[in-house]
Amino acid sequence: MSRIGKKLIDIPEKTEITISEGLVTVKGPLGELKLAYKPVIEIKQEEGKISVIPKDDKIFTRSLWGTYNSHITNMIAGVNKEYEKKLIIEGVGYKVAIQESKIVLNVGFSHQVKLNIPEGITCKIEKSEISISGIDKEKVGQFAAEIRAQKKPEPYKGKGIRYGDEVVRRKEGKKAV
Repeated sequence: MSRIGKKLIDIPEKTEITISEGLVTVKGPLGELKLAYKPVIEIKQEEGKISVIPKDDKIFTRSLWGTYNSHITNMIAGVNKEYEKKLIIEGVGYKVAIQESKIVLNVGFSHQVKLNIPEGITCKIEKSEISISGIDKEKVGQFAAEIRAQKKPEPYKGKGIRYGDEVVRRKEGKKAV
C-alpha cells in the first residue's frame, strides 16, 4: 500500500479541477496545467478533495498510484504559488546573461554555452545568482539541472554552478613536500 497514494488531496478555494477520460486539468490564479494519466488508475473528485485509486493490485499500478498523487499535489501547489530554484555561479570570470529567450553562460570554456529558456519559465539574474521560476515543478527542476550540468561544482576550489542550498564538500589539495 502506498502511503502517499492513500492521502486525500485538498483543493484550495481559487483552484478549479476538471477530470475527464485520461486527463486531469488544474486551473488556478497563475495558470493551467494538464496531466495525462493511464487508465489503470482512477481519479475521483468529491467534496473539495481528490482521491487516487488503483484499479488492480499489479506492481506497475501500485508504482503509479503514489506518483500520480504527487503529480496532482504539485500541480495544485504550482498554480497557486510559483516554484523557484536558485543557482549560484562561482569562479573567476564566470558570467551569465539573458539574450532574447536564451541564457548565455561563460563558464571557462573557449565558447559561450547558450540554452533556450522553456515556455512557462522565467529567469532572473542578480550578479552571480540565477533564479528560475514557473508553475510546473518538473520544468523548473529540469531546466535548473540542465544549467547546473554545464559546469558542476568541483571539490578543490568550489568553482562551477551549484544550487542555492547545495553544500559542496571541499577536498584538501596536494601537500608540498
